[in-house]
Amino acid sequence: MEANEIANTSDITIRVGLDKERVPVKIEWSASDMHKDGKLEECKALAVALFDKEHRDTLRIDLWTKEMQVQEMDRFVYQTLRSLSQTYFRATQNKKMAEEMAKFAHYFGEETEIIPKTTT
Repeated sequence: MEANEIANTSDITIRVGLDKERVPVKIEWSASDMHKDGKLEECKALAVALFDKEHRDTLRIDLWTKEMQVQEMDRFVYQTLRSLSQTYFRATQNKKMAEEMAKFAHYFGEETEIIPKTTT
């Protein structure tokens, strides 16, 4: 099998329930290889970033439900920042910049009180 030959596929489904003002009130998602029966999992927020191959630009979808609280959004953003620094390192092996991103994530976590402040 060649390196770029597709061996399998997975479909990701995102369903967003909107109120009359088109504000998300329910977000559900599933991947075809996650639940064979198509069962959807509920979440309060999602952030999807896609890099457009042709235009070399990033397309984003950021949604959260009305019931998402500020502290939950702080935690969501903190965890997203942490995981982005890890993703960046795995993709580039640029340890210096990954560590700088992780430092900012840590700072963000402390300032939003998601994690306790470290004393130095």
